[in-house]
Amino acid sequence: MAKPNDLVQGTLELLILKTVSLEPKHGWAIAKRIQQISREVLQVQQGSLYPALHRLEQKAWIKVKWVESETGRKSKSYSLTAAGRAQLEKEADNWNRLSAAINLVVQTFACHTFNESGVEIAVFDGNHRYYEEWAEKLA
Repeated sequence: MAKPNDLVQGTLELLILKTVSLEPKHGWAIAKRIQQISREVLQVQQGSLYPALHRLEQKAWIKVKWVESETGRKSKSYSLTAAGRAQLEKEADNWNRLSAAINLVVQTFACHTFNESGVEIAVFDGNHRYYEEWAEKLA
């Protein structure tokens, strides 16, 4: 299972913003929801979660409200601000661009095919096949 330090820098803030964009949640519920949605792969520890929540609050991307539970216990509930919603959109776009680029590198391989004269006639990249008929041009 991934540890918080296994996450790409800034990913935790994106995950928190996305989680509280759906509905206000208290800290433990944010961590639990991230764990559930990631099918138990991501486990956010309190030592990472609460400093990140504090940073997001300082940036005015989330707001905090004290709420009382059914048992009478008070806890902080975190929700997204308008500025936080705009930041979430930017962060999600950046993440999509970055993860697509990483996937290209990880999933792409090249295989070159040569004819009997040693001329390259095809290149495969894992998803597509590109033909270059250099042999005909050289003949």
